[in-house]
Amino acid sequence: MIEQSLPEGRYDDHAFLDYERSNDFSLYEIGNFACPPLYSYGPVARTRDIFHFVFAGKGKLVIRNKEFNVDTMQGFLIPAKERAFYIADKDEPWSYFWLHVGGSRLPDIWKKAGINADSPIFISDAKKSPLYDLYNMLNAGRDRELYCMSKLYEIMDHITSTSIHRDTSHSNTGIDHVHRIIRIIQLKYSEPITIAQIADLCGLNRSYMSRLFSNATGNSIQGYLIKYRMKKAMQLLKETDDTVQNIAYLVGYSDIFTFSKAFKKISGQSPTDYRVSMSSK
Repeated sequence: MIEQSLPEGRYDDHAFLDYERSNDFSLYEIGNFACPPLYSYGPVARTRDIFHFVFAGKGKLVIRNKEFNVDTMQGFLIPAKERAFYIADKDEPWSYFWLHVGGSRLPDIWKKAGINADSPIFISDAKKSPLYDLYNMLNAGRDRELYCMSKLYEIMDHITSTSIHRDTSHSNTGIDHVHRIIRIIQLKYSEPITIAQIADLCGLNRSYMSRLFSNATGNSIQGYLIKYRMKKAMQLLKETDDTVQNIAYLVGYSDIFTFSKAFKKISGQSPTDYRVSMSSK
């Protein structure tokens, strides 16, 4: 059975947005619906993810032939291409917000929250989440894309931090620290960053951090930082007309002699010779 016709005076209040310029998330529609008793939708499948935040009443979701009871202050995900059916309770029909979303970051978000087609339920205090702010802004007739997308990021954070099934099994492990060290280097290689500063940013003892990184990667942190800087320098020498001096600055060196020495040690050539050899290919 598909969506029932609504009794007079009842409607699904929603906004069609079609915000898809972000590389992380796309926001297509947002809605608010106070369902009548036993109002049902589906079975239906969509090409993008839809999730609902129940702020009053209760109902039932059926997905992959499993039934899930959904109560007030909970939500549920219907992943893209999954066939689903849901129905409002007879005595306490649910009211919910819903979002129609897409984007490359979503699989990561759902994994972190521990929600999927087999475990689609998450905690959702909708009136305290950024979703409520987003809906109220749109309901007031204001269409501000950057504001909406900033709220969508907050909504995703709300889901991952409050989900019933969120995955905390790997938090604060050694590999997480190594990933954070690498990410700090990738973000701050153009600055005169030191190992002590990286340790402070990670909240780790310097000796412990260095040992952890070396055991996991086979490289020292300083060695990895230098290799990463030289990788970026090679890219700039090959793809831009920037001077060697300026490229040295861009990869975190204030002294061109020190930069050239480090570059030759990694590449076997001076920066100028490397540029010439790349231009002839």
